[in-house]
Amino acid sequence: MKVLVPVKRVIDYNVKVRVRADGTGVDLANVKMSMNPFDEIAVEQAIRLKEAGQAEEVVAVSIGVKQAQETLRTALAMGADRAILVEATDDVHNDIEPLAVAKILAKIIEEEQPGLVLLGKQAIDNDMNATAQMLAALLGWSQATFASELNIEGDSALVTREVDGGLQTIRVKMPAIVSVDLRMNEPRYASLPNIMKAKRKPLDVKTPADLGVDAAPRLKILKTVEPEGRKAGIMVGSVDELVGKLKEAGVI
Repeated sequence: MKVLVPVKRVIDYNVKVRVRADGTGVDLANVKMSMNPFDEIAVEQAIRLKEAGQAEEVVAVSIGVKQAQETLRTALAMGADRAILVEATDDVHNDIEPLAVAKILAKIIEEEQPGLVLLGKQAIDNDMNATAQMLAALLGWSQATFASELNIEGDSALVTREVDGGLQTIRVKMPAIVSVDLRMNEPRYASLPNIMKAKRKPLDVKTPADLGVDAAPRLKILKTVEPEGRKAGIMVGSVDELVGKLKEAGVI
């Protein structure tokens, strides 16, 4: 079985995000970029499936700017076998929308014919949480979202999902789309020898035009603002005063 893992280049989660002075977007100048943490978990899970003998090949895919090659090299250093980059824009501030990403991935899946697609439940930069669902709809494949555990059993996958009420276990028929949540695993660190080997692993470059997909944006960002600062708290002298303040705030 071949496992396809889409990964996205995002601002590193340790970086404090700043909005550009003109409000047209986030300032990316001299900002550290990394693989989306949820996608990193997906890569780790794909590699574990290969190590367990349940997958023969792991293919990482990224859609965006040419700098995303660095993100793909990280996936290759972790253990992916090869990578595909779809250069969909030259502007690092241009975020490819989920529907365009899903359409591009659908075309790649038609070419690669994987048995399983593992991807993060959402990207930490736009929090869309839409690509996996759109991709499953385009392909007509089974899907399992917010997965915290995955077991392959023959031609089906047993998936434990994180839902509002707790955990839900479902069985989906393969091929399938699975979006992973934070508690699925702990991603490994790439060793120096593997980082060096990753430089020699194949990385193909395509464009949306090669796949017959229009990646032009359909949404226009009107304004970007930083969230309001957190207001200072107050000290109360008694339970009655606390209840009164909560009533004033409309909490109770």
